[in-house]
Amino acid sequence: MKILMSNDDGMYAVGISVLARALSNAGHEVYIVAPDQERSAAGHSLTLHTPLRVTEIEPRYGAKRCWKTNGTPGDCVKIAINAILEDNELPDMVISGINHGPNLGSDIMYSGTVSCAMEGAVMGYPSLAVSYCGNDFIPHNFEYTADLIVKFLPKLAEINFPKRTIMNINVPGCKPEDINGVVITTLGSRTYTNEYEKRIDPRGKEYYWMAGELVKDGKNDRTDINAIRWNKVSITPVTFEMTHRSIIPALEKAFCPDGHCDWLE
Repeated sequence: MKILMSNDDGMYAVGISVLARALSNAGHEVYIVAPDQERSAAGHSLTLHTPLRVTEIEPRYGAKRCWKTNGTPGDCVKIAINAILEDNELPDMVISGINHGPNLGSDIMYSGTVSCAMEGAVMGYPSLAVSYCGNDFIPHNFEYTADLIVKFLPKLAEINFPKRTIMNINVPGCKPEDINGVVITTLGSRTYTNEYEKRIDPRGKEYYWMAGELVKDGKNDRTDINAIRWNKVSITPVTFEMTHRSIIPALEKAFCPDGHCDWLE
């Protein structure tokens, strides 16, 4: 399988190096286009008003070819498929990660890792976003996650991968022997208190530091957040189709009764 890899932690991050090597060792043809520095929490932003620099570097981590760019995570996937890769290098799948830290609940709206995968889905490619939920950067602790993804890929052949969808995968940051299996989940409600701490810099000028704390949801349901609490691997199907279809009939009745939307006249 040809796999395009990217991330938001940068070309030289532990997570992408471990996963790329594992996929390559498993026989996959890996191509990497990644930011030249960390771009965490970049969301699904694209570079429009400044030049996008792309540099091919010596292949590493077992990949066939590697490029680094000054762009965002979303830029990486978009420019890789539209401008960088040759026709015979176009991917069968896009994989973003392994991210250093979780991407759970509503946090995915800000995640550069998830935006990489979403850009792949927007362009019609099956895509995965992969995160290791530990706080360390020890390569050995990413290896279990990488091995899990290698085993996960053949399972995807058993489903009709839905269009406009990614699989958001979060792996607990505990010892492999303490992981309690895999669960299919929904996105949880991961919210924070809205607190900004006001500070004064050495020149006497004010600045603000976001210091809100996580508000924990204690509900015992099958969300991605609870799966990680239970030391389970979370697999969440996420779509960028954001139309709230259930309210459309009520809106039509209120604004366009009997198909007539003439209330502005």
